[in-house]
Amino acid sequence: MAPAPTSPGQGIPEHDGPELHVALIGYGKGGEVFHAPLIDAVPGLRLSAVVTGSPERQRAARERYPGISVYDTAAELWADAGRYEIAVISTPNDTHAPLARAALEAGFAVVVDKPFALTADQARELTDLAAELGHVLTVYQNRRWDADFLTLWGLIEEGALGRVHRFESRFERWRPEPKGTWRETGGAEVGAGILYDLGPHLIDQAVNLFGPVASVYAEVDARREGVRADDDVFLSLKHVRGTRSHLWMSALSAQNGPRFRVLGNEAAFISQGLDGQEARLVAGERPDAADWGVVPEGEWGLLGSDGQTKPVPSSRGAYPEFYAGVRDAVGEGEPLPVDPHEVIHGLEVIEAALQSARTESVVTLPGR
Repeated sequence: MAPAPTSPGQGIPEHDGPELHVALIGYGKGGEVFHAPLIDAVPGLRLSAVVTGSPERQRAARERYPGISVYDTAAELWADAGRYEIAVISTPNDTHAPLARAALEAGFAVVVDKPFALTADQARELTDLAAELGHVLTVYQNRRWDADFLTLWGLIEEGALGRVHRFESRFERWRPEPKGTWRETGGAEVGAGILYDLGPHLIDQAVNLFGPVASVYAEVDARREGVRADDDVFLSLKHVRGTRSHLWMSALSAQNGPRFRVLGNEAAFISQGLDGQEARLVAGERPDAADWGVVPEGEWGLLGSDGQTKPVPSSRGAYPEFYAGVRDAVGEGEPLPVDPHEVIHGLEVIEAALQSARTESVVTLPGR
Protein backbone atom coordinates (compact mmCIF):
# COMPACT_ATOMS: atom_id res chain seq x y z
CA MET A 1 0.00 0.00 0.00
CA ALA A 2 1.09 3.55 -0.72
CA PRO A 3 1.55 6.03 2.16
CA ALA A 4 -1.74 6.90 3.83
CA PRO A 5 -3.57 10.07 2.75
CA THR A 6 -2.95 13.12 4.89
CA SER A 7 -4.28 12.83 8.48
CA PRO A 8 -7.76 11.64 7.44
CA GLY A 9 -10.78 12.62 9.48
CA GLN A 10 -9.28 15.43 11.52
CA GLY A 11 -10.95 18.36 9.75
CA ILE A 12 -9.10 21.13 7.91
CA PRO A 13 -5.63 21.63 9.43
CA GLU A 14 -4.80 25.04 10.87
CA HIS A 15 -2.20 27.18 9.14
CA ASP A 16 -0.11 30.17 10.17
CA GLY A 17 2.15 30.50 7.11
CA PRO A 18 1.92 32.89 4.16
CA GLU A 19 -1.26 33.08 2.09
CA LEU A 20 -0.97 31.58 -1.39
CA HIS A 21 -3.00 32.97 -4.29
CA VAL A 22 -4.78 30.45 -6.51
CA ALA A 23 -6.00 30.89 -10.09
CA LEU A 24 -8.69 28.40 -11.15
CA ILE A 25 -8.79 27.66 -14.87
CA GLY A 26 -12.26 26.45 -15.80
CA TYR A 27 -15.52 27.13 -13.98
CA GLY A 28 -17.83 24.37 -15.18
CA LYS A 29 -19.10 21.79 -12.69
CA GLY A 30 -15.56 20.65 -11.89
CA GLY A 31 -14.26 24.12 -11.11
CA GLU A 32 -17.39 25.48 -9.46
CA VAL A 33 -18.27 22.40 -7.37
CA PHE A 34 -15.11 20.38 -6.77
CA HIS A 35 -12.33 22.97 -6.65
CA ALA A 36 -13.42 26.51 -5.79
CA PRO A 37 -15.22 25.68 -2.50
CA LEU A 38 -12.33 23.55 -1.25
CA ILE A 39 -9.72 26.16 -2.11
CA ASP A 40 -11.83 28.84 -0.45
CA ALA A 41 -12.24 26.77 2.73
CA VAL A 42 -8.56 25.94 3.34
CA PRO A 43 -6.64 28.41 5.54
CA GLY A 44 -3.57 29.72 3.75
CA LEU A 45 -5.13 29.56 0.29
CA ARG A 46 -7.02 32.37 -1.39
CA LEU A 47 -9.11 31.83 -4.51
CA SER A 48 -7.93 34.96 -6.29
CA ALA A 49 -8.80 34.38 -9.96
CA VAL A 50 -11.02 32.37 -12.27
CA VAL A 51 -10.50 31.81 -15.99
CA THR A 52 -13.64 31.22 -18.06
CA GLY A 53 -14.90 32.60 -21.34
CA SER A 54 -18.55 32.13 -20.37
CA PRO A 55 -20.26 35.38 -19.26
CA GLU A 56 -22.75 33.36 -17.21
CA ARG A 57 -19.97 31.52 -15.36
CA GLN A 58 -18.05 34.75 -14.88
CA ARG A 59 -21.10 36.25 -13.16
CA ALA A 60 -21.54 33.14 -11.00
CA ALA A 61 -17.89 33.24 -9.89
CA ARG A 62 -18.01 36.94 -9.02
CA GLU A 63 -21.26 36.50 -7.05
CA ARG A 64 -19.93 33.65 -4.94
CA TYR A 65 -16.37 35.00 -4.52
CA PRO A 66 -16.53 38.81 -4.50
CA GLY A 67 -13.29 40.54 -5.35
CA ILE A 68 -11.74 37.80 -7.47
CA SER A 69 -10.15 38.61 -10.81
CA VAL A 70 -11.78 37.02 -13.86
CA TYR A 71 -9.93 36.30 -17.11
CA ASP A 72 -11.45 35.31 -20.43
CA THR A 73 -8.48 33.17 -21.48
CA ALA A 74 -5.53 31.35 -19.98
CA ALA A 75 -3.20 33.53 -22.08
CA GLU A 76 -4.39 36.58 -20.10
CA LEU A 77 -3.61 34.73 -16.87
CA TRP A 78 -0.08 33.82 -18.02
CA ALA A 79 0.57 37.51 -18.72
CA ASP A 80 -0.43 38.26 -15.12
CA ALA A 81 1.35 35.27 -13.58
CA GLY A 82 3.30 37.26 -11.00
CA ARG A 83 0.14 37.79 -8.93
CA TYR A 84 -0.40 34.08 -8.22
CA GLU A 85 1.45 31.04 -6.92
CA ILE A 86 -0.86 28.17 -7.92
CA ALA A 87 -2.85 27.32 -11.05
CA VAL A 88 -5.63 24.73 -10.89
CA ILE A 89 -6.74 23.20 -14.18
CA SER A 90 -10.35 22.03 -14.39
CA THR A 91 -11.12 22.06 -18.10
CA PRO A 92 -12.05 19.45 -20.77
CA ASN A 93 -9.80 16.41 -20.58
CA ASP A 94 -7.86 16.94 -23.81
CA THR A 95 -6.74 20.40 -22.60
CA HIS A 96 -5.24 19.20 -19.30
CA ALA A 97 -1.74 18.42 -20.56
CA PRO A 98 -1.32 21.53 -22.79
CA LEU A 99 -2.58 23.88 -20.08
CA ALA A 100 -0.45 22.21 -17.40
CA ARG A 101 2.65 22.65 -19.57
CA ALA A 102 1.83 26.31 -20.20
CA ALA A 103 1.20 26.94 -16.50
CA LEU A 104 4.48 25.33 -15.47
CA GLU A 105 6.36 27.37 -18.06
CA ALA A 106 4.64 30.54 -16.77
CA GLY A 107 6.03 29.83 -13.29
CA PHE A 108 3.02 28.37 -11.49
CA ALA A 109 2.75 25.43 -9.13
CA VAL A 110 0.09 23.32 -10.84
CA VAL A 111 -2.87 21.16 -9.81
CA VAL A 112 -4.40 19.13 -12.65
CA ASP A 113 -7.83 17.56 -12.41
CA LYS A 114 -8.13 13.90 -13.36
CA PRO A 115 -7.37 12.50 -15.85
CA PHE A 116 -3.86 13.93 -15.44
CA ALA A 117 -3.33 13.54 -19.20
CA LEU A 118 -4.70 11.37 -22.00
CA THR A 119 -1.61 9.18 -22.20
CA ALA A 120 1.08 8.01 -19.83
CA ASP A 121 3.72 9.55 -22.13
CA GLN A 122 2.10 12.99 -21.84
CA ALA A 123 2.03 12.62 -18.07
CA ARG A 124 5.72 11.61 -17.94
CA GLU A 125 6.67 14.66 -20.01
CA LEU A 126 4.81 16.98 -17.63
CA THR A 127 6.35 15.34 -14.57
CA ASP A 128 9.83 15.69 -16.06
CA LEU A 129 9.19 19.33 -16.95
CA ALA A 130 8.02 20.14 -13.41
CA ALA A 131 11.15 18.53 -11.99
CA GLU A 132 13.35 20.44 -14.43
CA LEU A 133 11.72 23.77 -13.55
CA GLY A 134 11.51 23.02 -9.84
CA HIS A 135 7.73 23.55 -9.67
CA VAL A 136 5.12 21.63 -7.73
CA LEU A 137 2.88 19.46 -9.92
CA THR A 138 0.12 17.30 -8.46
CA VAL A 139 -3.15 15.67 -9.53
CA TYR A 140 -6.60 16.07 -8.00
CA GLN A 141 -7.43 12.50 -6.96
CA ASN A 142 -9.99 13.53 -4.36
CA ARG A 143 -11.45 10.03 -3.99
CA ARG A 144 -8.43 9.08 -1.89
CA TRP A 145 -10.22 11.12 0.78
CA ASP A 146 -13.62 9.37 0.48
CA ALA A 147 -14.88 8.18 3.86
CA ASP A 148 -15.44 4.60 2.73
CA PHE A 149 -11.99 4.37 1.14
CA LEU A 150 -10.30 5.72 4.27
CA THR A 151 -12.29 3.22 6.35
CA LEU A 152 -11.26 0.33 4.11
CA TRP A 153 -7.65 1.54 4.16
CA GLY A 154 -7.62 1.35 7.94
CA LEU A 155 -9.18 -2.11 8.00
CA ILE A 156 -6.59 -3.50 5.58
CA GLU A 157 -3.70 -1.88 7.45
CA GLU A 158 -4.81 -3.41 10.75
CA GLY A 159 -5.29 -6.83 9.15
CA ALA A 160 -9.03 -7.04 9.85
CA LEU A 161 -9.70 -8.87 6.56
CA GLY A 162 -6.60 -11.04 6.56
CA ARG A 163 -5.02 -11.40 3.14
CA VAL A 164 -7.24 -9.69 0.52
CA HIS A 165 -7.63 -11.75 -2.65
CA ARG A 166 -10.46 -9.87 -4.39
CA PHE A 167 -11.41 -6.19 -4.46
CA GLU A 168 -14.70 -5.14 -6.07
CA SER A 169 -15.41 -1.45 -6.57
CA ARG A 170 -18.20 0.37 -8.40
CA PHE A 171 -19.26 3.81 -9.56
CA GLU A 172 -22.67 3.12 -11.07
CA ARG A 173 -25.38 5.59 -12.08
CA TRP A 174 -28.81 5.49 -13.71
CA ARG A 175 -28.74 8.01 -16.55
CA PRO A 176 -30.58 6.33 -19.43
CA GLU A 177 -31.14 9.64 -21.25
CA PRO A 178 -27.87 11.13 -22.58
CA LYS A 179 -27.20 14.83 -22.05
CA GLY A 180 -25.33 15.25 -25.35
CA THR A 181 -22.18 16.67 -23.76
CA TRP A 182 -18.64 16.17 -25.10
CA ARG A 183 -18.16 13.42 -22.52
CA GLU A 184 -20.82 11.40 -24.37
CA THR A 185 -20.35 12.44 -27.99
CA GLY A 186 -16.54 12.56 -28.19
CA GLY A 187 -14.04 9.73 -28.55
CA ALA A 188 -11.02 8.48 -26.65
CA GLU A 189 -8.89 11.01 -28.53
CA VAL A 190 -10.44 13.81 -26.44
CA GLY A 191 -10.74 11.77 -23.27
CA ALA A 192 -14.50 11.34 -23.53
CA GLY A 193 -16.34 8.43 -21.98
CA ILE A 194 -16.76 6.93 -18.55
CA LEU A 195 -13.38 5.15 -18.56
CA TYR A 196 -11.55 8.51 -18.57
CA ASP A 197 -14.16 10.09 -16.27
CA LEU A 198 -14.56 7.54 -13.45
CA GLY A 199 -11.78 5.09 -14.31
CA PRO A 200 -9.00 7.29 -12.85
CA HIS A 201 -10.75 7.20 -9.46
CA LEU A 202 -11.42 3.46 -9.35
CA ILE A 203 -7.99 2.52 -10.69
CA ASP A 204 -6.19 4.94 -8.37
CA GLN A 205 -7.90 3.49 -5.31
CA ALA A 206 -7.12 -0.08 -6.37
CA VAL A 207 -3.45 0.69 -7.06
CA ASN A 208 -3.05 2.56 -3.78
CA LEU A 209 -4.46 -0.36 -1.84
CA PHE A 210 -2.88 -3.31 -3.65
CA GLY A 211 0.07 -2.01 -5.64
CA PRO A 212 1.02 -2.05 -9.33
CA VAL A 213 -1.06 -3.85 -11.94
CA ALA A 214 0.47 -6.70 -13.96
CA SER A 215 -2.32 -7.33 -16.48
CA VAL A 216 -5.70 -5.95 -17.56
CA TYR A 217 -8.83 -7.39 -19.13
CA ALA A 218 -11.52 -4.87 -20.14
CA GLU A 219 -15.03 -4.67 -21.53
CA VAL A 220 -15.67 -1.15 -22.86
CA ASP A 221 -19.09 -0.43 -24.39
CA ALA A 222 -21.32 2.43 -25.53
CA ARG A 223 -24.82 1.14 -24.77
CA ARG A 224 -27.16 4.16 -24.87
CA GLU A 225 -28.64 5.22 -28.18
CA GLY A 226 -26.90 8.23 -29.71
CA VAL A 227 -23.85 7.95 -27.45
CA ARG A 228 -20.45 7.50 -29.10
CA ALA A 229 -18.32 7.43 -25.96
CA ASP A 230 -18.15 4.43 -23.63
CA ASP A 231 -20.79 4.50 -20.89
CA ASP A 232 -20.51 0.96 -19.49
CA VAL A 233 -17.10 -0.45 -18.53
CA PHE A 234 -15.75 -3.43 -16.61
CA LEU A 235 -12.08 -3.87 -15.72
CA SER A 236 -10.36 -6.93 -14.29
CA LEU A 237 -6.92 -6.08 -12.91
CA LYS A 238 -4.38 -8.58 -11.68
CA HIS A 239 -1.98 -6.89 -9.30
CA VAL A 240 1.68 -7.86 -9.16
CA ARG A 241 1.20 -9.15 -5.61
CA GLY A 242 -1.70 -11.39 -6.65
CA THR A 243 -4.84 -9.52 -5.60
CA ARG A 244 -7.50 -9.21 -8.29
CA SER A 245 -9.51 -6.00 -8.61
CA HIS A 246 -12.86 -5.97 -10.41
CA LEU A 247 -13.99 -2.44 -11.25
CA TRP A 248 -17.35 -1.42 -12.68
CA MET A 249 -18.41 1.98 -13.99
CA SER A 250 -21.72 2.60 -15.70
CA ALA A 251 -24.29 5.23 -16.63
CA LEU A 252 -26.92 2.53 -17.25
CA SER A 253 -27.29 0.81 -13.89
CA ALA A 254 -30.95 0.71 -12.87
CA GLN A 255 -29.98 -0.97 -9.59
CA ASN A 256 -26.50 -0.41 -8.22
CA GLY A 257 -24.24 -3.00 -6.68
CA PRO A 258 -22.25 -2.38 -3.50
CA ARG A 259 -19.71 0.44 -3.61
CA PHE A 260 -17.06 -1.87 -2.15
CA ARG A 261 -17.04 -5.66 -1.71
CA VAL A 262 -13.64 -6.72 -0.43
CA LEU A 263 -12.86 -10.39 0.25
CA GLY A 264 -10.06 -11.56 2.51
CA ASN A 265 -9.16 -14.97 3.92
CA GLU A 266 -10.45 -13.93 7.36
CA ALA A 267 -13.35 -11.54 6.68
CA ALA A 268 -15.08 -9.40 4.07
CA PHE A 269 -16.06 -5.73 4.01
CA ILE A 270 -19.09 -4.39 2.13
CA SER A 271 -20.20 -0.77 1.85
CA GLN A 272 -23.12 0.77 -0.03
CA GLY A 273 -23.64 4.13 -1.69
CA LEU A 274 -21.30 6.97 -2.61
CA ASP A 275 -19.39 9.23 -0.26
CA GLY A 276 -21.63 12.14 0.70
CA GLN A 277 -19.12 14.95 0.14
CA GLU A 278 -19.96 15.32 -3.55
CA ALA A 279 -23.69 15.75 -2.88
CA ARG A 280 -22.98 18.39 -0.26
CA LEU A 281 -20.67 20.29 -2.61
CA VAL A 282 -23.31 20.14 -5.36
CA ALA A 283 -25.84 21.52 -2.87
CA GLY A 284 -23.55 24.52 -2.29
CA GLU A 285 -22.48 23.66 1.26
CA ARG A 286 -19.15 24.87 2.59
CA PRO A 287 -16.58 22.14 3.26
CA ASP A 288 -15.44 23.76 6.50
CA ALA A 289 -18.74 22.84 8.19
CA ALA A 290 -18.28 21.22 11.60
CA ASP A 291 -19.84 17.94 10.44
CA TRP A 292 -18.12 17.83 7.05
CA GLY A 293 -17.41 14.25 5.95
CA VAL A 294 -19.20 12.64 8.90
CA VAL A 295 -21.02 9.44 7.87
CA PRO A 296 -24.30 8.59 9.66
CA GLU A 297 -24.19 5.31 11.59
CA GLY A 298 -26.90 3.81 9.37
CA GLU A 299 -24.57 4.14 6.38
CA TRP A 300 -21.52 2.42 7.89
CA GLY A 301 -20.08 -0.58 6.05
CA LEU A 302 -20.25 -4.15 7.34
CA LEU A 303 -17.27 -6.31 8.34
CA GLY A 304 -17.25 -10.06 8.95
CA SER A 305 -18.63 -13.22 7.35
CA ASP A 306 -22.17 -14.39 6.59
CA GLY A 307 -24.23 -14.36 9.77
CA GLN A 308 -21.45 -12.69 11.73
CA THR A 309 -21.16 -9.14 10.40
CA LYS A 310 -20.93 -5.93 12.35
CA PRO A 311 -21.03 -2.26 11.32
CA VAL A 312 -17.65 -0.52 11.22
CA PRO A 313 -17.46 3.10 12.40
CA SER A 314 -16.67 5.14 9.31
CA SER A 315 -13.67 7.36 8.94
CA ARG A 316 -14.52 10.97 8.19
CA GLY A 317 -14.38 12.04 4.55
CA ALA A 318 -11.84 14.77 4.00
CA TYR A 319 -11.63 16.35 0.52
CA PRO A 320 -10.23 19.64 1.88
CA GLU A 321 -7.12 17.80 3.07
CA PHE A 322 -5.99 17.48 -0.55
CA TYR A 323 -5.77 21.27 -0.84
CA ALA A 324 -4.18 21.56 2.59
CA GLY A 325 -1.53 19.23 1.18
CA VAL A 326 -1.14 21.44 -1.90
CA ARG A 327 -0.69 24.47 0.34
CA ASP A 328 1.99 22.75 2.40
CA ALA A 329 3.82 21.38 -0.64
CA VAL A 330 3.96 24.79 -2.31
CA GLY A 331 4.51 26.93 0.76
CA GLU A 332 6.56 24.65 3.02
CA GLY A 333 8.17 22.10 0.70
CA GLU A 334 6.19 19.23 2.22
CA PRO A 335 5.51 16.02 0.23
CA LEU A 336 2.89 16.21 -2.51
CA PRO A 337 -0.63 15.11 -1.57
CA VAL A 338 -0.67 13.05 -4.79
CA ASP A 339 2.60 12.15 -6.51
CA PRO A 340 2.23 12.29 -10.33
CA HIS A 341 4.32 9.13 -10.67
CA GLU A 342 1.53 7.21 -8.91
CA VAL A 343 -1.04 8.55 -11.36
CA ILE A 344 1.07 7.71 -14.43
CA HIS A 345 0.60 4.03 -13.67
CA GLY A 346 -3.15 4.57 -13.67
CA LEU A 347 -2.93 5.97 -17.19
CA GLU A 348 -0.92 2.91 -18.22
CA VAL A 349 -3.82 0.80 -16.95
CA ILE A 350 -6.34 2.86 -18.97
CA GLU A 351 -4.26 2.46 -22.11
CA ALA A 352 -4.01 -1.29 -21.51
CA ALA A 353 -7.80 -1.40 -20.96
CA LEU A 354 -8.48 0.27 -24.31
CA GLN A 355 -6.14 -2.19 -26.01
CA SER A 356 -7.78 -5.12 -24.22
CA ALA A 357 -11.26 -4.03 -25.32
CA ARG A 358 -10.13 -3.63 -28.94
CA THR A 359 -8.42 -7.02 -29.07
CA GLU A 360 -10.71 -8.89 -26.66
CA SER A 361 -7.66 -10.17 -24.82
CA VAL A 362 -5.74 -9.88 -21.57
CA VAL A 363 -3.01 -7.22 -21.89
CA THR A 364 0.18 -7.45 -19.86
CA LEU A 365 1.65 -4.12 -18.85
CA PRO A 366 5.23 -3.48 -19.98
CA GLY A 367 7.81 -4.36 -17.35
CA ARG A 368 5.30 -6.33 -15.24
